[in-house]
Amino acid sequence: MTGSDGLEDLPPLEILGTDLLRVTPLQRIWSILRPVVCMIAYFVFAIQGWWVPAVLAVAGLMFITYVSTSHDLLHRTLGFSRSVNDALLGFIEMLVLRSGHAFRLTHLQHHRHFPQDDDVEGLVARLPWWRALLSGVGNQSRLFIWAWPRASVRDRRWMLVEAVWAAGFAFASVALLPVTNVAFIYVALIVTSSWLYPLATVWIPHRAEGKDKLTQTHAVRGRLVPELFLQHTYHLEHHLYPAVPSYHWRKLAQRLDPYLRARGVRPVMTP
Repeated sequence: MTGSDGLEDLPPLEILGTDLLRVTPLQRIWSILRPVVCMIAYFVFAIQGWWVPAVLAVAGLMFITYVSTSHDLLHRTLGFSRSVNDALLGFIEMLVLRSGHAFRLTHLQHHRHFPQDDDVEGLVARLPWWRALLSGVGNQSRLFIWAWPRASVRDRRWMLVEAVWAAGFAFASVALLPVTNVAFIYVALIVTSSWLYPLATVWIPHRAEGKDKLTQTHAVRGRLVPELFLQHTYHLEHHLYPAVPSYHWRKLAQRLDPYLRARGVRPVMTP
């Protein structure tokens, strides 16, 4: 990796190990299965009136999709063909009433341009924490509106399907209120929990005031915290090598440690 962005001394993936790019069939299946299980669990628990595990199931669904399954799909790191990857990205994100293809456009823009003005996803990193939190309200709509004029014809078709599904599901949940509130509460939990993501996935892991790529994103080390966050705490490593799937971020971080230490990067230590 070379250039004028502070990455001249970092090794290419060929040196770090191309095994970091490999994903097993079982890992692919598990990536897709986890959010589906969480969604089904919500409806099973909610229908039974078991609201604590139902809410936890939605929390798991939102977290798994955003930082793991959907994230790997939008970077195309799970090894699926383009058409299969597109279908799975749309399907998984429709479970949480989001547009996967708008997400991909804004997130890849974030990787290319953080922390510049044209990084619509990363702009909240410049804000105080309370404004980053408030920016979560309506954030998905703003990202969709930004992505639409920049999308290809293929992506617009997907985005239209995703938007119609989300709106249709929301309207159906209201229409079903005389019968059951389970779907309506699902929509409410999905929408309100999404408000946390600008703070949690942009403001916390990034440093907009950093001078180069090595100082604009946090490197986090530990055993418990990275596991709880499905390795998403290895955020600097992900920005440096976005082709590596989340399954291998810990291994990537271990192999990068000597290089990062040599460049003066001090990781945030956690349990």
